[in-house]
Amino acid sequence: ELWIALQTEMTESAKVSKFEGNVVGLDGNGAQASVTRVGAFNLISDAGYLVFNADTQEMQPLVKQPESYIVSDATAFKDAAAGTLMPVYIDPTGGNLLRLKTQEATLEEQFHQGGTPGYVITALLIIGLIISAIRYVALTAAASKINAQLKNLANPSANNPLGRILKVYHDNKSVDVENLELKLDEAIMRETPDIEKGIGILKLIAAVGPLLGLLGTVIGMIGAFQVITLHGTGDPKIMAGQISMALVTTVQGLLCALPLLFIHSMLQTKSNSILHILDEQSAGIIAAHAEKEKA
Repeated sequence: ELWIALQTEMTESAKVSKFEGNVVGLDGNGAQASVTRVGAFNLISDAGYLVFNADTQEMQPLVKQPESYIVSDATAFKDAAAGTLMPVYIDPTGGNLLRLKTQEATLEEQFHQGGTPGYVITALLIIGLIISAIRYVALTAAASKINAQLKNLANPSANNPLGRILKVYHDNKSVDVENLELKLDEAIMRETPDIEKGIGILKLIAAVGPLLGLLGTVIGMIGAFQVITLHGTGDPKIMAGQISMALVTTVQGLLCALPLLFIHSMLQTKSNSILHILDEQSAGIIAAHAEKEKA
């Protein structure tokens, strides 16, 4: 009879069958549910993947289901009509891999593992992105107005830096070259802080982010060594978990710095371009004024 039992098990393990069974929820209450058995590998219900508890002889849902696309394929497979070819993820170990999968930290859980340093880094990143957006809009608008002013140098407008510098020239046409140069330099110096405003802060935040990440890593490593002191090195999972948590803040710091460095470089280029136009036009005005004086 043993070989008959083995043959039956082999035959049934190749089948997909549906049945009604008692599923014990995470709250401990049981309820009848439609269950699909995928060979000898997995059990699937509307709640997702189930595992069979050998101690209680009951079917239970996983404490945490795998990624949504895996569960979506599983539920679609369960609801498919007989004979339909459908993809589905199976666990050849009969649920052991799925149980290990539930122990993996989600992206949200990894974020919270960063603790206070991680929250500070995130706040700095948000502040940096807000400053970046404001300065990008301001510099783009200023560049657009300056380009419009370049096409109409005879009629300076006070709504852009170049127009205000041209206005200084129109108000001081009668002065000598030296005084005109000083007045134009003064006008450019007045415009420079507004053009470069906020760019230095971005560079500072980009530099501080990784340092805070390193601080969080050091704090986490101190905690890891404290755990080793209390529990020893008998359980490597505890030590590995603590070290993993410590390294999260380093990742957060780098993720804060990388985009802000690129944005800082872009905004610095835009501001330098605007200042170059102002210097170029100022030099042209001074040269033209000097020629008029000689004439």
